[in-house]
Amino acid sequence: MSPPPVDPPLALCEHEPLSAAELDDRFDALLNPVLSSRRTAAPLAHAIATLARPLQDFALHWVEIISRTNYEMAYQFASTAPAALPALDAHAAEAWIIQAMDSYDREGLHQGSAVFRNFSGFIERAGHEHTVRYDEMAPVLELFVCGLSGRRMKIDTAPVAWTDTDTLYLPPRMTVGASREANFLIYKITATLLWAQSRYGTFNINLDAAVQHHADPARAMEWLNFLETIRLEAQLARLLPGLVRDLSKLRGEPRDDDTRYAPLSAPGASVHDSIALLNTLQLTDEMPHHPWMGLLRSGNARTVRAARLTREKYDLQAALAALLDEQSQATDGERGGSVESAAGFAVEINADPDGEINIQLSLGGEPIVPPDRVRNLLNSIVQDLGEIPEDHLTPASNECADTQDEDDPASSLPGTLPQDKALFYNEWDHQRRHYRKNWCVLREHDAHQGDRAFVDATLKKYRPQIAQLRRSFEMLRGEDRLLKRMKHGDDIDFDAVIAGYADMRSGRELSDRLFTKRHKAVRNLAVMFMVDMSGSTKGWINDAEREALVLLSEALEVLGDRYAIYGFSGMTRKRCEIFRVKRFDEPYSDLVRQRIAGIAPQDYTRMGVAIRHLTALLENVDARNKLLITLSDGKPDDYSDHYRGEYGIEDTRQALIEAHRAGIKPFCITIDHEARDYLPHMYGAVNWTLVDEVSRLPLKVADIYWRLTT
Repeated sequence: MSPPPVDPPLALCEHEPLSAAELDDRFDALLNPVLSSRRTAAPLAHAIATLARPLQDFALHWVEIISRTNYEMAYQFASTAPAALPALDAHAAEAWIIQAMDSYDREGLHQGSAVFRNFSGFIERAGHEHTVRYDEMAPVLELFVCGLSGRRMKIDTAPVAWTDTDTLYLPPRMTVGASREANFLIYKITATLLWAQSRYGTFNINLDAAVQHHADPARAMEWLNFLETIRLEAQLARLLPGLVRDLSKLRGEPRDDDTRYAPLSAPGASVHDSIALLNTLQLTDEMPHHPWMGLLRSGNARTVRAARLTREKYDLQAALAALLDEQSQATDGERGGSVESAAGFAVEINADPDGEINIQLSLGGEPIVPPDRVRNLLNSIVQDLGEIPEDHLTPASNECADTQDEDDPASSLPGTLPQDKALFYNEWDHQRRHYRKNWCVLREHDAHQGDRAFVDATLKKYRPQIAQLRRSFEMLRGEDRLLKRMKHGDDIDFDAVIAGYADMRSGRELSDRLFTKRHKAVRNLAVMFMVDMSGSTKGWINDAEREALVLLSEALEVLGDRYAIYGFSGMTRKRCEIFRVKRFDEPYSDLVRQRIAGIAPQDYTRMGVAIRHLTALLENVDARNKLLITLSDGKPDDYSDHYRGEYGIEDTRQALIEAHRAGIKPFCITIDHEARDYLPHMYGAVNWTLVDEVSRLPLKVADIYWRLTT
């Protein structure tokens, strides 16, 4: 792979520079909240006045952008820019700024400012001729990690490599290798070893407690990291031999295996073996270090793992309750009232020689095939605990839903239930041209149950149209295709016979494809409906949305397509909400009908985070074609915090691009007459439609669905 083109240093282009007085006025306006009688803009202005005009413009541009997030961070950047910018090209300068802002988003002002102050270290790394940037390799690395078994993990950037068991953090640049190929391999191997820490139980015990008795716990943790690397490399050698061959290339010489470490290469070795061996070593010895070794951040991993275990316990119990209800309905009353009392869920866990886990779920002693959501939850819990505790297999009851988890900070919010754990999502800042990390806090809730009378009234109001929709969808479901020129079939293809006879008369060989065959088309489709529940939908719009969902659900039950319905709303980035109306693995029951009736206007329309969350849910569904259909009445919007306007539109557009990359086709149905001003930019020219009259929305939505899926 050839190196990317390198931008020239920012100082090459010459323009008339701004004077210190002009810069002083600009900085005084931009940084006023952090200036005082002792801390003025004058020193910044005099330092930046010595730079060429392009560097001055670059500095002012980024001071303005950073100040929208934090004024102190903007001041720290301005104070270090005169020394840093002349030594960096445009890509490197932006990477330095983004790294600092990422550290601020994740770890606060102190760490973010430290990145700005340590610009010399960044310049040293950025100048390496074989440097590989993460954003170059991200598409390949994301696909590679996606193909690994176990829990799906995200990838993000951080100054050093580490994992919290949900996300793999990799450096924004890799410079330690002797070539670009070597640096890419180091990226790949580092990501795999971090994945293996989560997959093979490095954090399944309290590592901080395990090293606390050593004289130097920090050094003991470093040694434990080295021992775990040996153990995990042995695991990877059995699972991914090709990757280990790449690792051998990086080593450049045969690995000198110390016999002391032999127990860590056994197939059944665990983190307990690494700790046992650690306790026998002289930690004063020189410890080998490899560039693909990340850090062990036990505290971060323990926090994330504990939150995930609590969340997945409640999620599994809720999913098993829905599965039990589905199984009960499938038996059509054969088991009567004894289903819940007599039947119980059980799991059998088997591991193959390579350590891959196979889980069999049974109900009342009879094996069942769990839905994708249940299977993923079971796999994730086993990965963390090595088993499924018995209390996890108890289906959720209404009583359980009324208790709060006092140890969870999220439960302090009014109305937050144990199953409604906080999830964190990135948000796209188009000014930074980068993501704000873990910026939005999102919670899922079950939609409130409304009056079933609304559904009954809708069915009565649209009875003729529903009958027509059902007939149309029945024809779509039963559509057969006549396949011609087949080797085997149900009837003779007379067109093929005539053509074959002509070929035979002209001396060519007679074809054996002389038959026709009927083939029923199989629809392999999953559709997510994303319903705007912002306050602006109050009144007719909300009624039309609910009616549209009733009509669609009635028709889709005939068609048999897999579909889910979720509402979204929220207020500011700290209270984004998703409302479950119908999950993919949930039948269209009276409960779902009541939830549709209960859809009610809430707060604002922060769309980007909702799209990212529903995209993640759709990714877990096994289907050839996936649609994300949004019903909305306006553009992205939120209370204060700059989301209104261009920022929100660009964040939503980026979330839709992410959905496209995940193989999902987004489409928007709107009643906003100003939609032509922004929807083509967000969804593309043909992936949206405007319904002029609210009253036409219910029937129009069904018609659009029919056209989208045929």
